[in-house]
Amino acid sequence: MVEDIEYTCHELIQSHLDENENSVGTHVSVDHLGATLEGDTVEVKVGVINIDGRRVSFEAEVKDTLEVVGRGKHSRFIIDINKTFERLNAKHEKLFGK
Repeated sequence: MVEDIEYTCHELIQSHLDENENSVGTHVSVDHLGATLEGDTVEVKVGVINIDGRRVSFEAEVKDTLEVVGRGKHSRFIIDINKTFERLNAKHEKLFGK
């Protein structure tokens, strides 16, 4: 369920970002309210509840055919892909050398 919420939020935000941007998940809080039978269809609905600079907060609802099976909140942070790779490369050099 957590993966489905994160994926749905990522896809929603991605359609609004520039080519050199992406987003990373920073927090997930989910209440698992019920079980879903294998083979049933599950729908994940998400909505933006706050934008604070590069941080975007969502609320989510997960439903199977009969009932709500989960509710939660998820936060994502918008990143510049090139700057992130530069930071990761610098970290890699510190840890492993060139």
